[in-house]
Amino acid sequence: MELPVDLQQTADTSNAAETTRPPTRMTRQQTLTLISMASVNFSSMICYSILGPFFPNEAVKKGASQTVIGLIFGCYAVCNLIGSLIMGKYIVQIGAKFMLVAGLFVSSGCTILFGLLDRAPAGAAFISICFIVRSIDALGFAAAMTSTFAMTGKIFPNNVATVLGCLEVFTGLGLILGPPLGGWLYQSFGYEVPFMLLGCFLLIMVPFNIYVLPSIEAEPSKDSFLPLLSKVKILLICYVIFTLSAGLGFLDATLSLFAMAKFNLSAGFVGLIFLGLSLPYCLGSPLIGYISDKYPSTRSWFMVTGGAVTAFGFVMLGPVPFLHIQGQLWLQVFMLVVIGFSLGMTVIPTFPEIITCAYEHGYDEGLSTLGMVSGLFGAFWSAGMFYGPIVGGLITQNLSFEWAAAIHGGVVFLGAFLLAVYCLCRPLQPQSVPKDSQPTDENTPLLTD
Repeated sequence: MELPVDLQQTADTSNAAETTRPPTRMTRQQTLTLISMASVNFSSMICYSILGPFFPNEAVKKGASQTVIGLIFGCYAVCNLIGSLIMGKYIVQIGAKFMLVAGLFVSSGCTILFGLLDRAPAGAAFISICFIVRSIDALGFAAAMTSTFAMTGKIFPNNVATVLGCLEVFTGLGLILGPPLGGWLYQSFGYEVPFMLLGCFLLIMVPFNIYVLPSIEAEPSKDSFLPLLSKVKILLICYVIFTLSAGLGFLDATLSLFAMAKFNLSAGFVGLIFLGLSLPYCLGSPLIGYISDKYPSTRSWFMVTGGAVTAFGFVMLGPVPFLHIQGQLWLQVFMLVVIGFSLGMTVIPTFPEIITCAYEHGYDEGLSTLGMVSGLFGAFWSAGMFYGPIVGGLITQNLSFEWAAAIHGGVVFLGAFLLAVYCLCRPLQPQSVPKDSQPTDENTPLLTD
């Protein structure tokens, strides 16, 4: 049925207006969401990263071994893993905005409580309270970050990688400021002040996000995580996520002690060394996100290249003993710079690529699917954060930091290699796609189930 002439002209005018409308202008909801997500990333990561320069040394004074320190870092990851899966599955029922705000509130309280742990008796009491507070903090962090990723995918469906890359600037700023600020505050004012100050800062973010964060309504889905993990590419990407987070967890638990012993550095100077890891990640992420959105076919090769370079950085971080290269401070800082930039190359494309794979395999394009993908990302990231400190701590304690870093480099390289093999072999069977199938473009999978 044809429209009347005047209605047809109105429709044509409306379509023309939509066509000529500037595509880069964000709506008010998108602007508020971006501000909220940036504040969450910054405040959460600055509170998370202050531990690296001085907590391992403080825990040693309280009677904790290198392995126990690794377990304290690792328990955070286990609870984060469990929390990510639960929050991702039930994000629609709980509510994305409530989940984020409640997570921030819990994390702020736990950060403040962690600053009181120096008053706990040394030995079992100190270690037990560390486990309890870190576990609860992890659940709050899981709620906040799962909601952050899901809402980003919902409100910026066509620019997920670009927005994540921009948000990682604030993640990087939190990682950059956390270690040196925490180290300086620890040296100047003692153990309690860093946690009290930053915990209160995180608490201020709660009413701010209540005000600026938009509410999102959605219908729950009956889909689950297991079908996602049955897809080879998604499974490989999840393994890549696991290896990268394991590397960061390993460095958090071991690098400060190694640098202090090897180069006779203070806690404040160790905090500056961590800048070499976070600053390149912060600066490179927006560019990588933009390229990933503009050329989606590059995402897999970003992950492969970034993984290979990250593996090289870990091998040379010690460096590995069989190379017979003398370990020097400048070399360690340079390798941290290499690892930081390559981490951005690898991490940024993972989330939008999993979303694309999920949609290609029939998952609903809504908040429920985004929540599951976000929970899956958080779960594997947390699994790596559990594996890295514990296994890395054990290898460091029984062999050396140099060998532990090199072994982890091999684990990272395996993920990059397997993904490269998949990407190279996948185009070899284009005939598996029926000729009468739907039109394809660069985002359409060559192999279908």
